[in-house]
Amino acid sequence: MRRDAGGQAADSSVAAQRDVPSTPGRWRRRWNAWGGTSIVGVLAFFALWQLVIVVFEVPRYILPAPTAIFRQFVRNFPMIWKYTLITAGETAVGYVIAVVIGVPLAMLVAFSPFLERTLYPSAVALEMVPKIAFAPIFVTWFGFGFPPKMIIVFMVCFFPILLNGMLAFRSLSMDLVHFSRSTGADPWTMFWRIRAPAALPQMFVGLKGAATNATVGAVISERIGGDAGLGYYLQIASGDLRTDLAFGIIFMLAALGLALFYSVTWIERLLIPWHISQRVVRQAGP
Repeated sequence: MRRDAGGQAADSSVAAQRDVPSTPGRWRRRWNAWGGTSIVGVLAFFALWQLVIVVFEVPRYILPAPTAIFRQFVRNFPMIWKYTLITAGETAVGYVIAVVIGVPLAMLVAFSPFLERTLYPSAVALEMVPKIAFAPIFVTWFGFGFPPKMIIVFMVCFFPILLNGMLAFRSLSMDLVHFSRSTGADPWTMFWRIRAPAALPQMFVGLKGAATNATVGAVISERIGGDAGLGYYLQIASGDLRTDLAFGIIFMLAALGLALFYSVTWIERLLIPWHISQRVVRQAGP
């Protein structure tokens, strides 16, 4: 069948219109990219919370209204921010040390049968012990300063990184190992080009899990043996029945934890953009 130039131009115009998304579709993707649905959900949650407090006249010392929490947060923001910097420092230092030690040690244990038989059982046993049990001991050893809080954060973060790292370095398919050896790749090339990239997805599972626990470790240590930090301030507010202030501190702790978690997520997107999880995220975005 022959087509004239006008018909071809019409077909090209139709195809172009199909490729260009409609205006509602573009706005919907932008809305999702900006987190519009999440923001609406959070606002609806706080609106419902406020409505419940007003309708049922819940006492403030039991459950304060969001407006009361916001007022106390603003009024005490200088002190909250001062203690946030202290808790953030403990969290960041403990987390970074856990990464620096945990990742190389996980690689050594994964490739060493001797370390697997000796170190791995001890790591699993220590992971089962609640880290709060060590806080009074570290306070006795190091006092009420920075070191005991940092060590607790390190312990909370170290074991998820170690255990997931061991699993990551062991998850490489043997078929891929045999194929790379058949191409003449030396062990160093195999590690940097095959083993390390293949281990990163599972490794980031441990890194993100540790990020969610880092602020928990800092707060636990500050509440037990601290003289500064958000955990210490939270204990004071709870003891004085200032529930509105306590909720404000909790929201700041949540923001601190989210900041660390999404920082690790951002690094993950930079290092493994080829992984299926990152491709799905990009396809769901704008």
